[in-house]
This record gives sequence, structure tokens and C-alpha cells, in this order.
Amino acid sequence: MDHQGRFRAAALALGVPDDEISRFVKQLRLSIRLSGGSGGVPVGQFGGLPRLPVGEDWPSDRAKQLPFIFSVDCAALPRVDGLGLPAAGSLLFFLNHENDHLASADGEQRYARVVHVPAHAATAVAEPLDPDIIGQRYDVSATLLAELPEWFATRHDEDRDDDEDELSPFQQQLGRDLERDMPHLDGLRALADDLWPPDEGLASAYLGGYVDDEVMTSIAEQTLAGRERSGEIVVPVAKWYSHVELEKHRLTGEWMSLARFPVADEFCYGSFVIRHDDLVAGRLDKALPVVEFSE
Repeated sequence: MDHQGRFRAAALALGVPDDEISRFVKQLRLSIRLSGGSGGVPVGQFGGLPRLPVGEDWPSDRAKQLPFIFSVDCAALPRVDGLGLPAAGSLLFFLNHENDHLASADGEQRYARVVHVPAHAATAVAEPLDPDIIGQRYDVSATLLAELPEWFATRHDEDRDDDEDELSPFQQQLGRDLERDMPHLDGLRALADDLWPPDEGLASAYLGGYVDDEVMTSIAEQTLAGRERSGEIVVPVAKWYSHVELEKHRLTGEWMSLARFPVADEFCYGSFVIRHDDLVAGRLDKALPVVEFSE
């Protein structure tokens, strides 16, 4: 479905100028919300036993097999313009969240894996050596959500001041520029929420959308440091933070969230982030795992 075209037609019908709509759509991303128990058409499963290509080993960290988190049938997912997920086959996500969290500081990534099983591959239900790495199985269905960058915060929300305090000066300036150039911003946001209602209830996972701001900051810092080491740029110490903000803003357009999901309990979340170009090219080995604890 042409979701952008649907949004544009609805916005034009409300009298919003086309140039404003184009600016808004450039920042609008649709993510896929996966949830169980909703009675919708199943598009994947959480827990249980995965189907792997016949003869393929269970993903491991070279010492132990990785816990299986969930899988999705790519052909059954809603089609989202420009998302870049495979059109067919299955995506399987494996993660040892405890070991990955401990190893992430050293850049170690062997405790997480994303596997694409082509539609034509002969598969079989795989059995792990350790049954404890398998969670309870349940089916999930899919709905679409509209996502915008944090600095797109609605300017007339009751929590506006609190929201702005969490933004960097650079992001606050982006928001002010946006409000100046887009007088119909609140109406466009409301339209996006009408077409793709905000998140409600407990979700099992999200596919697509924006990378968490803290994770994006870390990626920007590492990228900037690498550019400095290569001699490409020189960043004065006093201007490091402002350069990180500019780099993050640039990279936000290149990076996306591949999957986000709670792990083990409500205080731990796992995710995979990836450059959009790598996802489109099928380079899933480039997906970076991230484990975060909320407490």
C-alpha cells in the first residue's frame, strides 16, 4: 500500500500546502507493532522452536547456542514504503541479553544474530541442546504505527516544557525552525495519529522506526571518533558536543531500528539497529545489537 500517498491525499484534503506535507513526510516513518492475543492474523511467533534451513547449525556464540527470541514471516507483514525488510522468507532473532550487555563495551557482537531464511529454503523445526533457552511460544499479529523524531514533539502539549528539557539545544532549535516553517504541524501530527493510531497496550516487538536517541548518540560519537582517527576531520575539544549533535542528525537519516523487544522482564530491552542500505542489501551481519536496562 502507498502509505505516503494515502497520507498526502488526506492532508491535501484538509487544505495543507504540498510543500509542508513533503517536509513532514520526509520525517515520518512507519513501524510495525507485533503483539500477541489480539486475535489478528499471525505474522510470526515469539518463543517456541524456530524453523532453520535443513543442515544449518543453531546460531551460537561459539561456546553456547543463543536464545531464540522471535521470528516473522516477511511475506505476511504489512508492506511499508521504503522500510527495506525482505519481501519473502523469514527473519529470526537470537540474543543472549546478559552476555551481550557485558560484552558491548568491548565491541563484541557474537551474542546476537539476525538470520534470514529464504522462502525457497527447505526448513525443519530445530531443537536446542539446552531447552532453557526457549521461551513459551505464542503467535503475534501486526499493526502499523507512525513515528517521528523526538524534536518533532507537539508544541502545544501540556508536557511541552518537560519534553523540551530532554532535548539538546540543537534539537530544540530544530523544533523551533520546524514550528516556524510548518504552521500546520499539529494538524499533520494529528492526521498521522488518526491514520496509524498511537501505541496502546503491551507490544511484543517493533520492526522499523527510529533508533533510540541515546543509541544514536553513541553511534554518532563512534563515527565521529573514527573520522578523526582517519584524519578526515579535526574536532576541537570545545566543539566536540556540537559536532556530535550534527553527526547524529546526519546519521539518523541513514540508520533505522530493525527490531526492538522486551527481554526476560519488563526492565530489560533488546534491539537491533542497522543502516538502511545494509538492510536493503541483505547485509544482516551489519545489524548492531543493543541491550538496555531501564533500572
